[in-house]
Amino acid sequence: MSKSSNTFWHQATITRSNREQLNRHGAAILWFTGLSGSGKSTLAHAVEDELYRRGCRTAVLDGDNVRHGLCGDLGFSEDDRTENIRRIGHVAALFVDTGVIVLTAFISPFKVDRDRVRMIVEKEQDFIEVYCNCPIEVCEQRDVKGLYNRARKGEISNFTGVSSPYEEPDNADLVVDTGTEALATCVEQVVDFLMERGLIPEL
Repeated sequence: MSKSSNTFWHQATITRSNREQLNRHGAAILWFTGLSGSGKSTLAHAVEDELYRRGCRTAVLDGDNVRHGLCGDLGFSEDDRTENIRRIGHVAALFVDTGVIVLTAFISPFKVDRDRVRMIVEKEQDFIEVYCNCPIEVCEQRDVKGLYNRARKGEISNFTGVSSPYEEPDNADLVVDTGTEALATCVEQVVDFLMERGLIPEL
């Protein structure tokens, strides 16, 4: 909510429905959540590649990239993580209003923060929570940056899965086993889900 009483929402003449009609597909937020190393970014970009091939208008918001600009002033305390997700939620909602399928790849460890994003969008079905289910042991094996090792040594504080909790979704819209399934299989599952929802047409 704005702190100023002197700002007013300007209603656009070109609506989301107009843009979806032009795009020939629906708009939504695909919210990829999971531990560091669970494959969120890899899957989000691979899904975008497939959607692009199908002629869809997309955008990927990646956790690390966003912290270089929009959220560069935030750390990793619980409050900062909450603010990080709040900002991303509003940016993603703006993309949806422009008729875009926006794919976000954020650990977003707290249920309440993910639920707040779901409440930001116009319709609940605009927010699709995709849980990248991957055992922490596999995530650590994939960790080429050595972040888990550093966190276990106490060199990194508030690290999700080690010194800070990750709250698994209770009722994710889609659960993808990124720890065991091939990337192509995971992409197919996400794309099939979008077709079942009627967001994108079948080929």
